[in-house]
Parts: sequence; C-alpha cells; structure tokens
Amino acid sequence: MSGRPPLLVVVGPTAVGKTGLAIALAQALDAEIVSADSVQVYRGLDVGSAKPTAREQAQARHHLLDVADPAEPFSAARYVELADQAIADIASRGKRALVVGGTGLYVRALLHGLAPAPPAAPELREELRAQWQELGPLAMHRRLAELDAQSAARLHPNDRQRVLRALEVCLGSGRPMSAWQASHRFGQRRYEHLTLGLDRQRQQLYQRIEERGRQMWAEGLLEEARAALAAGASPQAHGLDSLGYRQAVALILGRLTPEQAVAETIKQTKAYAKRQLTWFRGLEGINWLSADDLVGALALARRFFGL
Repeated sequence: MSGRPPLLVVVGPTAVGKTGLAIALAQALDAEIVSADSVQVYRGLDVGSAKPTAREQAQARHHLLDVADPAEPFSAARYVELADQAIADIASRGKRALVVGGTGLYVRALLHGLAPAPPAAPELREELRAQWQELGPLAMHRRLAELDAQSAARLHPNDRQRVLRALEVCLGSGRPMSAWQASHRFGQRRYEHLTLGLDRQRQQLYQRIEERGRQMWAEGLLEEARAALAAGASPQAHGLDSLGYRQAVALILGRLTPEQAVAETIKQTKAYAKRQLTWFRGLEGINWLSADDLVGALALARRFFGL
C-alpha cells in the first residue's frame, strides 16, 4: 500500500442508483470516478451497460469507460492494471478517487489482489467453447457443478465466460477454481479503503430493473448489438456475452422473439442483482446504506478522508 492513496468504494446491485450517488459524492469530495463495471469498459456498448451519459460524465470525470472493443477479452488483471494507473493519475492532480461499480471480482481484485490461477489454455478453451455450442449452458454448468460445486453455486449457467474459465482451470490444473481462490483468501490490502454498499427495498429494486430493461430496449440496445456484430465481433464476443446484449444477439439470430428478449433480459437482470447482493454481503467491512442516503454516505466519506 506504500504510496497509494486511500479509496472510497461504492458497490451495489445493478439499477440500485450507484451512478447518481457517486456523482454527488464526487462533486462534494473533489473526486473523480473509476468505474468497476465489466461491460462499461467496452466501446459502443452504452445503452445496455447503463454507461454514464455524456451529461453525467460532464458532472464528474470518469475513468475506465470505453477502453476495449467488444470483441476484445478483458480480464480482472487488465482491469487492475488500468485502474491502478487511473488512481495514480487522479492522485497526482490532487484529487480523490472514487471506485464505483457492481462487478465484484474487479473490486476485490483491485482492493486485495488476484488469486493465483493457471494461465489461459487456448486449445482447451476452444474445445470447451465448442462443447458449449453443442450441449448448451445448462449441461456445461452441470459439468462444472460436478467438478467445482462452489464455483458453480456462485455462477449463473448463462455466464459463459466465467463458467468456461472455471472449467478450464479445473480440467487444465486438476484443481477447482474455488480451491485456487481459497488458498489466496484475498488477505492482501492493496489500498486503504472505505466501502459503501447501496441497497433498496427488494420490490423497489426489481421495479427499477424492469423500467431500466424496457428503456434499454427502447433506446437502442438492439442497434448497439447489431453495430458490434457489423464491426466484426462474433456473437460469442466477450462484450456481447453480457446481460441485454446476449438477448439482443439471440433475437438477431432468430432464437428469441422481441417479447421474449425483453422478458428474458429483465428476468436475468433480477437474478444477477440477487447474486450481486449475495456476493457483496459475503465481504467484510462494507457499510450498507440506502441508495438515497447521500447525507449518510457523505458523513462516512468525510470521516474516512479526515475532512
């Protein structure tokens, strides 16, 4: 941690209201925002990732948006590398850094380091991708459950990228991904930090997810998916293998009707929000508060920064 600045971290489920609260905090604390979102890193995937709008980005400077093409793999290690650079840049200009997002792996890796794991095995990964195409997500998820029940329990069957990586680690090393992670325990503390966890009453959160899901489809989610495919991304590209875009690609390929695509997006997003809450509630040291409680969030932040 030597020489690294303290971080204010804001986490929570999708659609809870992280962006609005984070911008208000950034303005009050003379801070800049470092995104921790695994889809917002991709150029052109704006609507479906709920990327901060141009107006919102004008209210507070954002980092780690639009740093990769949709066809490009983007790992937690790459995220940590770029986030470290952004945080150092922010501190060099006398500003505070505010890390905001719902991708738990990115946040944990930034704060505590990455668990050791075998390097990628391209040939095995291609074999597993072919099996995914042939057998489908449920069969592959069941296979993972047989090899690594802990990893399977925390991964949704449709989370193709992480399910395949967990299988790759199991088959390539003979050791479950969960065992690699358990041996690490994420005990390293890379930054001093205060983490705020945002939540809402469950029914209110689900209503916001439904409204956002319909709005995304009305405002160009499908067109963004078409543009990414036209630019050369495959239907299985990392950026398109995410909520909303996955359903848009299925619609383009004729596997879903428009009504089914919207309904499936909303259904899967609710399930994802539930998994996010479970993930974050399993971490120690998070200060939970209502997503509307700017006063409480500011009080905790000011105490942390000694203001």
